[in-house]
Formats: sequence, C-alpha cells, structure tokens
Amino acid sequence: MALMPKRVKFRKSQRGRIRPRATKGNTVAYGEYGLQALDSGWITARQIEAGRVAATHFLQREGKVYIRIFPHKPVSAKPLETRMGKGKGEPARWVACIRSGTMLYEIGGVERDVAREAMRRMSSKMPCKCRFVERRHGL
Repeated sequence: MALMPKRVKFRKSQRGRIRPRATKGNTVAYGEYGLQALDSGWITARQIEAGRVAATHFLQREGKVYIRIFPHKPVSAKPLETRMGKGKGEPARWVACIRSGTMLYEIGGVERDVAREAMRRMSSKMPCKCRFVERRHGL
C-alpha cells in the first residue's frame, strides 16, 4: 500500500518551490549504506514503494531497508476532458519534495556488493539521479 499521511490539516496545497541543497537528512544515519539524490524534485508515493519492493525482493529478507523520505504533499489533478475553470482539482497523489543531497533509502546488515546492487535496482525506479554512499566512521 502506498505511503500517505493519516490525516492532514488542509486537503490541498500549493506547488511551492524546492530550494537547492539539503542541509538536513543528507548523511547516512541508520544503516551502513545509503542512496542519495543528486537532483531536486518530487518523488511520488508509488515510486517510493517501488524502490522498497525492488530492494526487499533482491535482499530476500536479509538486512534492513530504511526509507528516509515520506510523501507529505498532496498534488491535485483535474479529470480528463474537463474545461478550464470550476476550481482546483481533487488530490490525485502524494509526493515527497526532495532536495539534492537528500538521503532516500538506507540499507544495513548486508555486504557492500549486495547493498550496491540493491541500491542500483532502487535508483532505476527513481525519477532523479542517485548515487551510492557509505557511512563515514570516526566523525
């Protein structure tokens, strides 16, 4: 089932803008290896779930996959073949706003090569460029 908030204060939101670089959530915090976004943009709840499924299927219940992003933002859409006007459309999907440098996923408890392949499979589901990063020890 796709990720979405249990309840929100306002059903519809404006588009907003995404600032350039992430200052928080840009380091490996929970696992040993991470998948870091190199572009800014929106990632839908279905894309997040597709990445999680790809990783867990490849890992075959070994290790642990951490999802570091959550889709808080509703994106509205008007029905097809509808004339202009008549107000804003209904919420169609939920997205996570991603800055470049944001850690998307983390994996712990597996070997480096296995984690790298799982991250490669996850990155193919993402709409942005991603890179494989490792935890820095001693900082």
